[in-house]
Amino acid sequence: MGTRLHTHFLPYTPAQLYDLVADIEKYPEFLPWCMGARIISQSETDIIADLMVGYKFFRETFRSRVHLIPKTRIEVEYIKGPFNHLNNRWVFKEDQNNGTNIDFYIDFEFRNSLFQSAMKMAFESAFNQMLYAFEKRAHQVYGN
Repeated sequence: MGTRLHTHFLPYTPAQLYDLVADIEKYPEFLPWCMGARIISQSETDIIADLMVGYKFFRETFRSRVHLIPKTRIEVEYIKGPFNHLNNRWVFKEDQNNGTNIDFYIDFEFRNSLFQSAMKMAFESAFNQMLYAFEKRAHQVYGN
């Protein structure tokens, strides 16, 4: 249903952007539709977390394992919740123009056909808003 790969340049280091994306507990502060985040367990290489997402009158919680490859890559593995599947990854590549190229990939499908239909119509907008929210957060945390 929702599959998208996007490459985006930001004027920050790969380490800064990696740290921003890996800070899951802060997601409700800036990420649209993220209503809550709870870390279940955490190690140097993995985080298991619950995220509560909502859109209009839909509210769902899902659990994922976040694989951390320090300062270069973050991969999300779906464990349980409202999806048939969810795959997500961030790859941070240093750019010669004093910044980072981010490859962002997401592929998901909800089990709930009503939520799936609602998200299908709003997916492109939601995807762009999510990327913009991370970019705006980077500006807030690291400055322009």
